[in-house]
Amino acid sequence: MLHNKTEVYYKCIAEVDDLIKKYQEKMDNIKESMEANDVHTDYDEEGSKGQLLGDFERYATHLDHARNMKEKLSRVDKDKYSEEIRFGSLIETKKAYYFIVAPIGKVSMDDGSIVQAISTEAPIFEKLEGKRKGDTFTLNDEDIEILDVH
Repeated sequence: MLHNKTEVYYKCIAEVDDLIKKYQEKMDNIKESMEANDVHTDYDEEGSKGQLLGDFERYATHLDHARNMKEKLSRVDKDKYSEEIRFGSLIETKKAYYFIVAPIGKVSMDDGSIVQAISTEAPIFEKLEGKRKGDTFTLNDEDIEILDVH
């Protein structure tokens, strides 16, 4: 059974919002720690100041990536259905469900199923792009039939 595209869309938004919140909180905690210890931007002998700054920068990169995913999601017309697989398509196969939006990964649905939210840059998208219901594609030396596209 193919999921409701709007439901999957909002689950993806929730996943990305959770990521944004998590990375922002981690950055805020590091900032508080740095301010409490009066940490400067230079490295101390033990490297602890540098480690905090490195962590801050890493989370800032993750936060930027999550915001970019949310921006890509905002471009999805969740009410438009297409017979051909393209950006914004929701696909059902016997093996998996795919939502072509952003590289979010596994999204857990309320019924316990998993939807793989992938981007148009994912290698599997090259195999799926332009295909329709009833077409097949090969993944890991296995032919997989597309059961439905929305």
